[in-house]
Amino acid sequence: MYKQITILGPGLLGASLAMAIKDRMPMSDVVIWSRRPETRAESLQRWWCDAVFDTPEDAVIGSDLVVICTPVDTIVSMLERINKNLGATTIVTDVGSTKNQICQAASRILVKGASFVGSHPMAGSELKGMDNAKADLFENAACIITPSNSDTSEARINLRAFWQDIGMEVTEIAPNEHDEIVAHISHLPHLLASTLCSYLANQPVALGELSGHGLRDTTRVAAGDPDLWQQILQQNSEAILRAVEGYEVALQAFKEALKQSDSDRTKRLLQLGKQYRDGLNR
Repeated sequence: MYKQITILGPGLLGASLAMAIKDRMPMSDVVIWSRRPETRAESLQRWWCDAVFDTPEDAVIGSDLVVICTPVDTIVSMLERINKNLGATTIVTDVGSTKNQICQAASRILVKGASFVGSHPMAGSELKGMDNAKADLFENAACIITPSNSDTSEARINLRAFWQDIGMEVTEIAPNEHDEIVAHISHLPHLLASTLCSYLANQPVALGELSGHGLRDTTRVAAGDPDLWQQILQQNSEAILRAVEGYEVALQAFKEALKQSDSDRTKRLLQLGKQYRDGLNR
């Protein structure tokens, strides 16, 4: 379907995507651009890269699909840079964790010709960089695409097929609904893990020395890049604040049950949490 695919930003997600494409779509050429010259040079040595360009404007010329894998606060400016060099039938997408602001901007920028359909592959890790990339990173993971006014039905259908072809389970959600959902299932958990680590960082050092797998498992995502997460939290702050307020109500209920030594209520809350967690394994 895609003779040439451009990936702008060969970090963890971008490089993993390039690997998955070369594994599953070997007839597609993968073109790379990175902001850093050393990363461009390194990409050219990798088996999953067919060509590298010094500018994003040049990298998108002739591509059927362009995937923007840069930080969320640079995606809109990247769209502005590459717009004039996109083909009339080019599909543009991204992998950002927020969608409403990006999709609204894309509707203004891509007024004719190329189509933008937002994407959020729910895959990744607390690690970063192409050295941590994996060809199976997207296998059986969820991917949310967020159609908006700047796309076409054909672009939406083709992009859905693309993510399915690399092994993902695709769901379509409006951009604003997407941001509300991920505020609860992605951004809030990161915030909780980070604040827990910040709290423990001010406690006696022995606490960390005595910790086991439970603390490491609970706080794994807190090891994510603070710069990237600051951008995500800022862009989706309104939805995240609503999620935080809802969580505060739940935490207060647990606090009251403990203060009142209400063992039955404490157990019910624990059972509800276990039931939800068990469901995530299905």
